[in-house]
Amino acid sequence: MTAPSFQLAAVVPDGGLLAVHAHPDDETLATGALLATWARSGERVTVVTCTRGERGEVIDTAAHPTGAGHLEGDGPALAQHREGELSRALSALGVADHVFLDTVAFPAAGTVPDDGARARFEDSGMAWVAPGVASSVAAEQLPPRAFVGVPLDEAAARLAAVVRDRRPAVVATYEPGGGYGHPDHVRAHDVTVRALELLDAAGEPAPALWLAVAPESTVRAARRALAAHPAVRALLAADADLTLPDPDEDLPPVARPDASLPPLVGAPVAPVLGELLAAMRAHATQVQHVTAAGSTAGDEPTGLLGWYALSNDVLAPVPSHEFYAPSGGALPGDQVRRGPTR
Repeated sequence: MTAPSFQLAAVVPDGGLLAVHAHPDDETLATGALLATWARSGERVTVVTCTRGERGEVIDTAAHPTGAGHLEGDGPALAQHREGELSRALSALGVADHVFLDTVAFPAAGTVPDDGARARFEDSGMAWVAPGVASSVAAEQLPPRAFVGVPLDEAAARLAAVVRDRRPAVVATYEPGGGYGHPDHVRAHDVTVRALELLDAAGEPAPALWLAVAPESTVRAARRALAAHPAVRALLAADADLTLPDPDEDLPPVARPDASLPPLVGAPVAPVLGELLAAMRAHATQVQHVTAAGSTAGDEPTGLLGWYALSNDVLAPVPSHEFYAPSGGALPGDQVRRGPTR
């Protein structure tokens, strides 16, 4: 196998870690190995979740019965259910500190609703525009407190308050494209960057920023390994609804050409595979067919450790590594324009 053309260093937890995510399940699917690795080290780990995933689809099929299908479309009920899933997933990963961003006090807040209730940041929803790539829904379909509509500085000030309180050494979130283009993921990236800008402008220390990325070569290799695995072929034969991702198609924003990437930090998945798969299973309304491949990939960054599927019934590989670009600036190939700062 051809050696990877990108530079990779092993993750070494030193100080606290704070991860910023859009919805419940994103912490596991995007950064689960990093969170579990950091938690194992004994360093403090905090997860900030921006919404409760009110507009998510719900898996409830004969092959994956959850008894929760009736919750789809009932935002408040689904939010409550997904809060429970998130709690169990974080426990599996070893994370004890969690914050919903809308529960953080906003010093410049004005009036509150007549009933005195705290305004909530809601899942903005999305629309698929290509295989594995999402975009925004029409403006008239957004809920009143859609996360994408919350003023950037309001959300960023709340996040800055959490960073100021926890004092992590590293803050991790998505690259500017939000991983796969979901508008809430893109907004979570922008809010994170802006929060660190606010801290810096106030003369306060700002932690390092790690952006979740994936070298293109590793994504394509993992997809090919997935298609070749005998257990996957048997699963596809038994379930006609399942499909495989095309290793040769255009990839979502998280995947970057190897040569365009700065030196990366890698979190090996194998040492925390049990924790990661348990966290995936905790998000049962969102994740199905969670399976270990039955062998380890060692130190090979293009290896396959398992698979899962979301509600779209497309199997996805559990790769041997998560990758992060320690960067405070733009990455080569950024596909999303930076939003306004006010």
